[in-house]
Amino acid sequence: MREVDVVIVGAGPTGLFAAYYAGFRGLSTAVVDALPEPGGQITAMYPEKMIFDVAGFPAIKGRDLVANLVEQAGQFAPEYLLGVRADEMSYVDGMPMLSLGDGTSLRCGAIIITGGLGSFTPRPLPAAGAFAGDGVVYFVPHLDDHAGHHVVIIGGGDSAFDWALALEPIAKSVTVVHRRDKFRAHASTVARVQTLPVQIIVNAQVTKLIGDGRVTGVEVVARGEDPRVLPADTIVAALGFTADLGPIAEWGLALDKRHIVVDSTMATNLPRVFAAGDITEYRGKVRLIATGFGEAATAVNNAAVVIDPAAHLFPGHSSDAG
Repeated sequence: MREVDVVIVGAGPTGLFAAYYAGFRGLSTAVVDALPEPGGQITAMYPEKMIFDVAGFPAIKGRDLVANLVEQAGQFAPEYLLGVRADEMSYVDGMPMLSLGDGTSLRCGAIIITGGLGSFTPRPLPAAGAFAGDGVVYFVPHLDDHAGHHVVIIGGGDSAFDWALALEPIAKSVTVVHRRDKFRAHASTVARVQTLPVQIIVNAQVTKLIGDGRVTGVEVVARGEDPRVLPADTIVAALGFTADLGPIAEWGLALDKRHIVVDSTMATNLPRVFAAGDITEYRGKVRLIATGFGEAATAVNNAAVVIDPAAHLFPGHSSDAG
């Protein structure tokens, strides 16, 4: 058993900023995440995507934002426990006890849950069920892996069109296949892709993958047309994902569907347990990275007072501390 002031469950942007702010408040901090790298959904799903709604950055690549947050938190040397799941939470003498999937137990002054969407699993591509080869991916963490490839992207949401934009300059060809003629992606992104040499096939499905050992093509059937075969070195199945809270859902937290209900201090219904970021729910909630940063600071400051009642809720501005 180890002791730490604050355990942050989730190493996405909100969790990383919470780690910085907890360090700024002089609290020892451990950051737990089931993923093997910090960055959460950004690192897993769109590290090369440009993000435009983070204050102070007209635009910043997802990977760079994560690197900056890790560097910021690193000033206070938080401990990272990555690739391990937060399993059970109990109380010992009124203090939270967190048990991890690797057998580690953490006795902490407070827990801050910043798990984003929880654990997420990509929706499978039906046509890939009988295909035993390589070349089907559900995320694109490294664009260069697909340089010079014929890329077929299946889906009509933001991820599909974001990856089409990002891959078009380096791929041999990019084709988007969607089963409808309407897209869930932002209209402006769709319009940008439509100006590029990207083939968009609507009212169509990929019905078969072709290749031996590695995909070399796909069979596409569009409504009212004969099947056709497209060359494909990489298939990006951007069909969305399912998310779930995993063991956290069994802790006794008040939930609204798969979100954790919090009050204005980011406190949950459980003593000494706070939450921040996309995983939270309250009236008027807006799920943005920028919102999560403010919620992280609110959660840490209120946790600091719970841990030490003599502490001040507002510690002053960081610029005053030099």
